[in-house]
Amino acid sequence: MALLKEKVTEIHHWTDKTFSFKTTRNMSFRFKNGEFAMIGLEINGKPLLRAYSVVSPNHEDYLEFLSIKVPNGPLTSKLQHVKIDDEIIINSKPTGTLVCDYLLPGRNLFLFSTGTGLAPFMSIVRDPETYEKFEKVILTHTVRTSKELAYRDLLTNLNNDEVYSEVTRNNFIYFSTVTREKWVNEGRITDWIQENTLWKKVGVENFKPEIDRVMICGSEEMTFDLKKIFEKLGSKEGSTKVQGGFVIEKAFAEK
Repeated sequence: MALLKEKVTEIHHWTDKTFSFKTTRNMSFRFKNGEFAMIGLEINGKPLLRAYSVVSPNHEDYLEFLSIKVPNGPLTSKLQHVKIDDEIIINSKPTGTLVCDYLLPGRNLFLFSTGTGLAPFMSIVRDPETYEKFEKVILTHTVRTSKELAYRDLLTNLNNDEVYSEVTRNNFIYFSTVTREKWVNEGRITDWIQENTLWKKVGVENFKPEIDRVMICGSEEMTFDLKKIFEKLGSKEGSTKVQGGFVIEKAFAEK
């Protein structure tokens, strides 16, 4: 296992519980959009690493990560205080199941996220290949309060972005929902799906397991609730070995 050292170039604190940061990128570090890497800091002369999905798409010359802040977390308690030019350690071998290649070809791609589970989808929705494989790409992000909707401005304007409008070809749909305060869309994403109101709200035909594909990343509870829902609808789970109708990520940065 080769450990790369990268410098922090930018930091953004979204709330008192979440932040993101960018680092330099050694171009020998290659990854598929949607994968995660083990990243961290050197603590008492030893690397302390945790799984973090890469936010930045793989065509960029920098790396970006989204993290929660855990007051007593072995890594995040220290990571949240990083400053510009601080060094981050990155394992050179990324991995993960949230990769379009692990899904069967299909019509619409639904990306369901809660909290920092948004991270891997940030690279997927900015990847031209995603739009070559699917007609529409629908990203949902569920959080407690609207302040936690990281990258909301970027996602809201992605179809009109100078660079990314050519990538998305107007086929990207962003749907944010909040559970603990007044918002345009309220409630858990599981309720939106079970009540059959999501598809109409985002302007697509009802979900069909034969042709629609799903990726899930976020809290353990949401991940396994959605897994059950889509299995019940007739979708089969894919993996790095077998393509399926949906894939989930079992490695969480918040653990």
